[in-house]
Amino acid sequence: MRLLIVGSLKGQLIAAAKIAVARGASVAQADTIEQALSVLRTKGADLAMVDVALSIRTLVDALEAERIRTPIVACGTGTDARAAVAAIQAGAKEYVPLPPDPDLIAAVLEAVANDSQTFVWRDPAMERVVKLAEQVARSEAPVLVTGESGVGKEVIARFLHQKSGRRDRPMVAVNCAAIPDNLLESELFGHEKGAFTGAVARRIGKFEEASGGTLLLDEISEMDVRLQAKLLRALQEKMIDRVGGSAPVKVDLRIIATSNRNLTDEVRKGNFREDLLYRLNVVHLKMPPLRERPQDVLVLADHFARKYAELNGLPVRPLDSEARRALTLNAWQGNVRELENTIHRATLLASGMEISIEALQTPDGEAFGTRNVGSIAERAALTAEAVTRSLVGRTVADVERDLILDTLDHCLGNRTHAAKILGISIRTLRNKLNEYTSVGIAIAEPGQARAGAL
Repeated sequence: MRLLIVGSLKGQLIAAAKIAVARGASVAQADTIEQALSVLRTKGADLAMVDVALSIRTLVDALEAERIRTPIVACGTGTDARAAVAAIQAGAKEYVPLPPDPDLIAAVLEAVANDSQTFVWRDPAMERVVKLAEQVARSEAPVLVTGESGVGKEVIARFLHQKSGRRDRPMVAVNCAAIPDNLLESELFGHEKGAFTGAVARRIGKFEEASGGTLLLDEISEMDVRLQAKLLRALQEKMIDRVGGSAPVKVDLRIIATSNRNLTDEVRKGNFREDLLYRLNVVHLKMPPLRERPQDVLVLADHFARKYAELNGLPVRPLDSEARRALTLNAWQGNVRELENTIHRATLLASGMEISIEALQTPDGEAFGTRNVGSIAERAALTAEAVTRSLVGRTVADVERDLILDTLDHCLGNRTHAAKILGISIRTLRNKLNEYTSVGIAIAEPGQARAGAL
């Protein structure tokens, strides 16, 4: 953790610096906003703690203009409420009252270090990825992480960094999809003063900022082919050229790249250099989508419910059985990101002792259910998968009965569709249903489902 303290180190700010150092942070100091900008341009930082008496708005605007994405925390006397509000309105992420509380300083540092992300998993499909990540983490080999949007590619990248020999050095991330092509080169390699319009001072790029640590190139498939050639040279020679510079700069870092595209297909289309793919793809971690790791759904949901309850000062409520069932049956096209947003909303909307299905809503405020799972056949297949997850201690007859009845429910009583999904004849299905009816078990009628089944 690299902490920059902006303001006088006299009195209470020096106490905050000592607490940060005791918690493992490396601390730099600048007296003024101009000095702070110089430090951030040339050395970078993971967090800036700024005296509220300084112009936080000026610093925020300057960082935005120069595309420096260092979060800012304002510091000031706890009694100055108006200054705290003004700091947040100016763009500070948080306000820390002085004199500093060690636990609060530690919490702020931990939040930034963890980047508000926690690695949670249980499903065997994810376990295989984690084991491979642990196996290669301490190597210097580049790693390519692929998977759909929202599966947690950046989370596994940070896991790799934390398990590596570079964990005490910075991990710097660049979202290649979020930066225009004409600016990405200077973002990566830095620039000299006057190199182009708006280059008001020399600025180091992400390669130099990450030197000694790890550079994450997020969504690398979105990078322009011409810039890919310069990236390949930097990886091969471990040297970069600042935009407008006259001499190469040596760098030492490990590269982790992510993509939500099939890079082999992108090579065939001419959108990605084959030699760069070979350079990056020494180790390939393919992240499975959430629908292929169903045992992770409820574990993640419980984690997010705790996280957002604590974040919003709300009581931690468990998910009730109906809500858990609905979460398990959902297709999660947006993967973990969609699940997180759903639970965040539910935490805010819940009332009573548990999070009920009524609190699960879409971003548009619609009722949550299986409406976005897809076709009847897909819903039935997901139901069958969910039901057969917990088989220990149950008889084959019990499992078969529940599988048939739940599949019929999600086919809305359509015997033909249910039989097709189950892989049995319509006659066999009818015989089974007659058997269940004879012992008093409710059966879904055509066009309906059993009460409370959906």
